[in-house]
Amino acid sequence: MAFMRLGSKSEAFHREGQTWLCTTGLVSDVTIEVGDMKFHLHKFPLLSRSGLLEKLIEESSSDDGSSCVLSLDDIPGGGKTFELITKFCYGVKIELTAFNVVSLRCAAEYLEMTDNYGEGNLVGMTETFLNEVFGNWTDSIKALQTCEDVTDHAEDLHIISRCVDSLAIKACADPSLFNWPKNATSGQNTEDESHLWNGISPSGKMLQPTGEDWWFDDASFLNLSLFKRLITAIESRGMKLENISMAVMYYTKKHVPLMNRQVTMDEQVIETPNTSEAEQKDALEEIIGLLPTKKGVNPTKFLLRLLQTAMVLHTSQSSRENLERLIGNQLEQAALVDLLIPNMGYSETLYDVECVLRMIEQFVSSTEQAGIVPSPCIIEEGHLVKDGAEMLTPPTLVATLVDGYLAEVAPDVNLKLSKFEAIAAAVPDYARPLDDGVYHAVDVFLKAHPWITDSEREHICRLMNCQKLSLEASAHAAQNERLPLRVIVQVLFFEQLRLRTSISSWFFVSENLDNPEHQNGGNGCVLKPRGENVRERVSELEKECMSMKQELQKLVRSKRSWKNFTRKLNFKKKSECCKPKDQEKQAN
Repeated sequence: MAFMRLGSKSEAFHREGQTWLCTTGLVSDVTIEVGDMKFHLHKFPLLSRSGLLEKLIEESSSDDGSSCVLSLDDIPGGGKTFELITKFCYGVKIELTAFNVVSLRCAAEYLEMTDNYGEGNLVGMTETFLNEVFGNWTDSIKALQTCEDVTDHAEDLHIISRCVDSLAIKACADPSLFNWPKNATSGQNTEDESHLWNGISPSGKMLQPTGEDWWFDDASFLNLSLFKRLITAIESRGMKLENISMAVMYYTKKHVPLMNRQVTMDEQVIETPNTSEAEQKDALEEIIGLLPTKKGVNPTKFLLRLLQTAMVLHTSQSSRENLERLIGNQLEQAALVDLLIPNMGYSETLYDVECVLRMIEQFVSSTEQAGIVPSPCIIEEGHLVKDGAEMLTPPTLVATLVDGYLAEVAPDVNLKLSKFEAIAAAVPDYARPLDDGVYHAVDVFLKAHPWITDSEREHICRLMNCQKLSLEASAHAAQNERLPLRVIVQVLFFEQLRLRTSISSWFFVSENLDNPEHQNGGNGCVLKPRGENVRERVSELEKECMSMKQELQKLVRSKRSWKNFTRKLNFKKKSECCKPKDQEKQAN
């Protein structure tokens, strides 16, 4: 720590309560009041060093030479700082440190303690020492922290801007180049990085940052106003946006305690011992404005936690909208569990589906503006024709996420059909190579809402494309009594169409195997014929196709045919399975 001793005389003052007395033996002829403290001093040492005190003493002195009383309630730093200034005026040793130099510099300027009132006066002394402080990271942080108490004066003297610029330069530089001491815990992490979130261990202990984040912890001790100034200066000097985001995350974790707890349905508001909810709300609104807006820079998990906390603290609508926009732009990176945000509003639903819908719409809008629209894909035999890696596009990932979200919120009996449909329809059709996910969500909704009308069942089933169901989903849908009959017929029709396509492909292979021209390769190699096995498979497929076609025709003609069809396919209603044979005959 940098420090400097000024003056040479021994201690000549003592304090009695809130009264400060000079022990030189001379009678005090001026009393200076600073807040609750009173300083009984002598005029000459003061007016010889301070232009302001010279002026005030001259105005207050009487012709009879009696003691005068002055008030300096507005002096920067208050009584503690004036105590040091008094010692300086009397030639007593004082020690300049990073903790007191800012207030002393401001007070010296306020009292006009320039070299016009004595060589080596306090203004010049503190200014020289400040320049030394700005050369050291730790001292600069300490000095900047003390600016909080004398903000206006420090701003006028450009102390804050100079200190911030000094810190920004050092934060953007390599610490090893300046031989700065590294954290003692560097390279000795006992926990796997994969188990850390924002520098926080699962046990809740905040780990000391190392590497590029070495400055995060020091910066987190600043008040929000100064922290914003520092982050803005660091960003303007080219710091990576990822590091800016991490610094904001670290600061948020420290100053918004509610972020440290997972909000659940049973525990929506959590009291924090050190920071009030009002203070956390104000801090959170300012912090949201510090987050970089570039896609992918801020972890989506952190943004969703931030949004959930903002809802609990009832931050401004603009703050929540900014978060929703950031999340929506990178929604493909979200996890399903983080989207299950408890409803904090007046809606009766368990989860905030309105918020999720807005984020989905934001994602679709940003994706279409960026031109990320994949070409339609073809589904055959339940497999994606395109390469698997190619199909993992952001729209496809979001479609899978949304389908999973719908399946989670569908059991909520208070979830309206219109809202369910709005969320499902918000994802464009091209984003779903398969509709198995949306079919599952629809089935869960129908099971949880058995009272909806037949027309509503028809309407919700339009969300899925029966042609894009896998073999497993089609088999389930064909036996699903919750689906309208029209949908089941569509499922069976497309299954038959798919079966016919398979038969045609088998015929094509069989003809190629039977053709002698295709049995010999160009290099003279002979292909072993497998025509007999192919013909057997084709024969089986033809029989299955014919049987399904006949049953489909019967199904369309009458409801009675539908009952016979379901019996043959062994998915009768549970109630019918329990009927005696005599009752079945009577029913027929």
